Amino acid sequence: MDSLELLTHPVRLRIVHAMSGGRTHTTAQLCALVPGSSKATVYRHVDLLTSGGVLEIVDERRVRGAVERRYRLRRERASIDGTTVTPPDHRQIFVAAMATLLAEFDAYITDDRADPVDDLVGYRQHSLWLDPDELAQLIAGMRAAITPHLDNAATPDRSEYLLSPILFPLDRRGDATQ
Repeated sequence: MDSLELLTHPVRLRIVHAMSGGRTHTTAQLCALVPGSSKATVYRHVDLLTSGGVLEIVDERRVRGAVERRYRLRRERASIDGTTVTPPDHRQIFVAAMATLLAEFDAYITDDRADPVDDLVGYRQHSLWLDPDELAQLIAGMRAAITPHLDNAATPDRSEYLLSPILFPLDRRGDATQ
């Protein structure tokens, strides 16, 4: 299974999100982190991600006669090279990302502890007019702001947030004066 097919399934994307930040989890722990999916579904997708090299087994131990495995994300394998995919592939990636985003938000908002105001939940869209240099500067600035935080470890004083920047041109016809 190629990385496009492997990473464009909403359950697998949710597993990848749950494994971010250098964390390790067992499949049983992942079942709790991916609510709305059956244990069999999570186990099957963990197996696919492991076979595809996106997850690696960190350790194994016997628990009540069964082998319990702890997994870690191989971040370098958990991405799709956007320069080699076709427009229909981009559509598939976008749909999977949106389905994942919706599932993650639904899991958050239905939790009794959810407090969108205190948690500073935000969802805004901005339409920007940018020339190619301004676009490159915007992207570089966003990367500079986000990249230093990607490897933050989970600690008791940190909360996990899902950040989903989405950027695409609204009109490819190009005439701003119409």
